[in-house]
Amino acid sequence: MDESDTRVPRHLWIVGTLAVLWNAVGAFDYSASQMRLESYMSQFTPEQLEYFYGFPAWAVAAWAVGVWFSLVGSLGLLLRRSWATWLFGAALAGLAVTTLYNFVLSDGLAMMGQGAAVFSAVIWIIALALFFYARSMSKRGVLR
Repeated sequence: MDESDTRVPRHLWIVGTLAVLWNAVGAFDYSASQMRLESYMSQFTPEQLEYFYGFPAWAVAAWAVGVWFSLVGSLGLLLRRSWATWLFGAALAGLAVTTLYNFVLSDGLAMMGQGAAVFSAVIWIIALALFFYARSMSKRGVLR
C-alpha cells in the first residue's frame, strides 16, 4: 500500500494530542518527584516522602521507562511512526515493574491509600488502550 493511499483518521490527532497531554502530566510528576520540588512534594506527608525517596534504583528506572517511553510514544503517534507501538509496549513493561514494586514488594498501598490503587488502575487502562490503539493504527498502515 502506498503511503498516499492511507488516509489519516481524525481520531489519530485527537488521541495523539490527548496522549501527549496525559503523559506530559506523568512526566512532570516523575520529574518533580525526582528533583524533589518543594512546591509539588509538599502535598505529601513526611512518611509518604520517605517512601518515595526510598525507592530502589531499579524501581526508579522502571518508573522512568514507563513515563518517558509513554510520552515519546505519544509524540510518535502524532508523527505517525510505527515505533510508537514498541515504545508503548516497553512503557507497559516499566509500568508492570513499578506496579509490582508499589503494590507487592513494598507497602505502597498502605502508604498511599486506596486512591493510589484506583489511579494506578486508570493508568493501566490508558496505557493498554494506547498500546492497542498504536498497534491497530500500525496494522492499518496509518503509522509508518
